[in-house]
Amino acid sequence: MSLRIGPYALSANVVLAPMAGVTDRPFRMLCRRLGAGLAASEMLTAQTRLWTSPKSQRRMDHAGEPGPRVVQIAGFDPQMMADAARLNVEAGAEIIDINMGCPAKKVCNRLAGSALMQDEDLVARILAAVVRAVPAPVTLKMRTGWDRDHRNAPHIAHIAEDSGILALAVHGRTRADLYRGEAEHDTVAAIKSAVRIPVFANGDIQDGAQARDVLRRTGCDGVMIGRGAQGKPWIFDEVNFFLANGRAAPALAPEKVRDIMRAHLEDLYGFYGEETGVRVARKHLSWYLGRRPGHETLRNRLVAIETPREQLTTLLEHLDAGVYREDRTRSVA
Repeated sequence: MSLRIGPYALSANVVLAPMAGVTDRPFRMLCRRLGAGLAASEMLTAQTRLWTSPKSQRRMDHAGEPGPRVVQIAGFDPQMMADAARLNVEAGAEIIDINMGCPAKKVCNRLAGSALMQDEDLVARILAAVVRAVPAPVTLKMRTGWDRDHRNAPHIAHIAEDSGILALAVHGRTRADLYRGEAEHDTVAAIKSAVRIPVFANGDIQDGAQARDVLRRTGCDGVMIGRGAQGKPWIFDEVNFFLANGRAAPALAPEKVRDIMRAHLEDLYGFYGEETGVRVARKHLSWYLGRRPGHETLRNRLVAIETPREQLTTLLEHLDAGVYREDRTRSVA
């Protein structure tokens, strides 16, 4: 039986985590093609007056994206969140995800993201308002708590289920932890044992063996991968293969990696335009090449290039001259 969120059956229980500045439309579509069962948008503010900015307009662009299309919203006011959810569903969103996991200071200072976990009454009001506002399934992403002395995610999970939230994703760190140290999944296991809705475990999943171990440890229905997909969007196919077969997938041929990188860069140039596309491509190239031994010289050259043609040509010339080898000893935090 496949994993479902409301009426939607997911193609896989391994999904892409929403990440600001990373999970734009080109990256979401790439990860979906490479095995992600779901891919949520970058966080979109619930302040609709800001939606006219180029950044928000791009975050709201889902043209050609496979369903179910997931839009993540962030805010602190129940009515604003409800209005934002309704407008996004009217624009084609099929699942609304509520952000209570972002640890960024600029988000938490506005009492949004993971800062909301400090006020459980407000959490309940926001969740109820959004669920009432839309016919689409509503999901929630959160952390284990505000800090290590206040791991209240299990209680918030109960609130969420009672409010009509249809799935949860839990990053195994508190807001105070940011991304430091190792993810702890004991709290995630407690959440899964306490609720009936699907739960995705998130945090420090970099390969199939880790995904299997986290699923076994937590009893969760699926895993959510964020930073492990940066520079390695094919991680979803690899994890799916491991979970199905109990062994690692064969390494991708260098030609396949070349094709993935080329398609990704071309999509970025088309989505953002040449000037911005080159700049956005730089960070993805740094992640791709960061998994390659001896990448520093090429990376430094690519991030200084100003035009799409030269950036792409330089990359392809390098890849055609050698063999792409991922450094599997490198740890991705």
